[in-house]
Amino acid sequence: MPHDSARADSPERWIDYARADLAFAGAPLPPGGFYEQLCFHAQQAVEKSIKAVLLHLGIDFPLTDDIQALVDLLPKEIARTLELVEAVELSPYAVLARYPGETEPVVEDEWREALKVAEAVVAWAGSLLRGR
Repeated sequence: MPHDSARADSPERWIDYARADLAFAGAPLPPGGFYEQLCFHAQQAVEKSIKAVLLHLGIDFPLTDDIQALVDLLPKEIARTLELVEAVELSPYAVLARYPGETEPVVEDEWREALKVAEAVVAWAGSLLRGR
């Protein structure tokens, strides 16, 4: 598959990927699936949304799954919504879902909360990209 270098680093491409992750995060849990995997996609949607905004603003960002580190890069004039602050709690899902571990399984209520936060952050990023 050819690499579209003209769009590879565009904020629009990043928000497209964020929306795709959000779609996976909101899908019904398939047979044999784990809520951890849906939460992973919620975390990825948030991460890619923030990176889209940073890219839109011309701010370099590290290759990290740490949402707090990404939020800290946002300029002070960008308001920290409640959901953006809550999204920091999704960072562990970047690893938690990929490997079996010694943590308690994620339950449906936790997934629903992660999804709600991710939906709000993706919407926030989309409005910032449209508004500038």
